[in-house]
Amino acid sequence: MHLPDLAATETLAARLARRLAPGDAVLLEGPLGAGKSAFARALIRAAAGDPALEVPSPSFTLVQTYETRRGRIHHFDLWRLAGPGDLAELGWDQALADIVVVEWPDRLGALRPAGAIIIALAHAGGDAREAVITGWDGT
Repeated sequence: MHLPDLAATETLAARLARRLAPGDAVLLEGPLGAGKSAFARALIRAAAGDPALEVPSPSFTLVQTYETRRGRIHHFDLWRLAGPGDLAELGWDQALADIVVVEWPDRLGALRPAGAIIIALAHAGGDAREAVITGWDGT
């Protein structure tokens, strides 16, 4: 799917947010700067119904939790994790009962949730991105 600008990325995130329910996992893949954090921020704001909601990157805290209209959302940024062994301290097992949004899901290893929605983002020149979505029909 071609996303010509940030607004298109935010629209896709809002479409997905409307369909999320507790127990869902959204895994955001892609290189640095591919738009993972922007997608997560737009998804959380849409789920909360608050376009001005402050959604800082959890790069240093590793996880941020939000109460939204769709349920509790845990936003994980696993960039700094060495591997899945570090997830227990972050409350990973408990978070799976809610909605989880994960940047850098390759760090999950065997803890990667079955049935997750996977969004692979890539640069497509300028502000444009390409998104490949699996596990979601997009309707």
